[in-house]
Amino acid sequence: MRTTTFPDLTAPASNVILGLMRIDPLSDTEIQTLVGTARDAGITFFDHADVYGGTPHFCEKRFGDAIRFSPSERENVILQSKVGIRDGFWDFSHDHIVESVNESLEALRVDHLDILLLHRPDALVEPDEVARAFDELKAAGKVTSFGISNHTPLQVDLLKKSVTQPLIVNQVQLSITHANLITAGVSANMKGLDQSIDRDNGILDYSRINDITLQAWSPFQKGFFDGVFLGDRETYADLNDVIDELAAKYSVAPEAIAVAWITRHPAHMQVVLGTTNPQRVKDSAAGSELPLTREEWYRLFTAAGHLLP
Repeated sequence: MRTTTFPDLTAPASNVILGLMRIDPLSDTEIQTLVGTARDAGITFFDHADVYGGTPHFCEKRFGDAIRFSPSERENVILQSKVGIRDGFWDFSHDHIVESVNESLEALRVDHLDILLLHRPDALVEPDEVARAFDELKAAGKVTSFGISNHTPLQVDLLKKSVTQPLIVNQVQLSITHANLITAGVSANMKGLDQSIDRDNGILDYSRINDITLQAWSPFQKGFFDGVFLGDRETYADLNDVIDELAAKYSVAPEAIAVAWITRHPAHMQVVLGTTNPQRVKDSAAGSELPLTREEWYRLFTAAGHLLP
C-alpha cells in the first residue's frame, strides 16, 4: 500500500481510504471484519461524516461502538470526518462546526479527529466564523488538520481570507467515467466540444499548485449515483474490455484497475471506497501501487469515451 504523510499527522496516510457511509445496517462483527480487512490490506485512513446514516452521527456511533483502537493502533490510523450538511440546509457557522465535532468525538469514542473537512459548500459561509471554529478546535486538541470537500478553487481562496489553518485535502467525485476535472484540461480551448467545458474551475491544477490532496469519492460510479461502470457492458463495453485485459495482465480484480487509474495520476490522489464488502475492499486496495503505464492509462481514458483532440 502506497502511503504519504500530511503535515502535523504522524500516521502514514494510505492512498486508499475506507469510507464508512454505508455501515449503518451492519452488525458490530461485520464492521470489525470490514475494518480488519482494510487494515490487513494496508489501509490506515477512515472517512466519516456527521450526516452519514440518516440521523446525525449515526454511522460514526456504529463505528465507535464496534471499533476500539488501542492507543498504539490509534496512533497509526487517520480518522477523518466532515461537517456542514444538515436537514434541508448547509451550515458552516462557528457554533455548528464546534458542536458537531464534539458530537463526532463522542460518537467515535476518541479524543480527537485527525482531519476535519467542510462538506458541500455553504452558500452563506462566513470565513471568519470558520476560522474561529478551526482555531478553537485546533487549540483544544480536538482536530489536528483541516480541509474541504467538493469546493472550487475560488471557494477555497475565499475561506483562506480568514482561515489560517492549512487546508490540506479536497474530497471530490472522480472515476474513470466521471472525470471532468481531468478531461477538461486535456481538451482545453476546443470550441464546441462539451468535454472542454471547465465545470470545476481548475480544481486539479489548483490543488497541485497549492499542495492540496484530492480524495476521489465514488471511484466506480458512472456519474452522480448512476450505478457502477464495472461490468456494465451495455454502456461501457469497450472500457470493461480494457479493464478486464489489464486485470488479467496484472493478476488483479477489475476494481484494482479502476483504483489504479486514479492513483497512477501524478497528483498523488487518494481513493475513497464506499463498499461494505470486505473482498471488494481487498480487491480495490490492490490498485494502490499498480504501475499502469502511460499508454494503459490513456487506453482506459479513451475507452471510457473521453476524447484526445
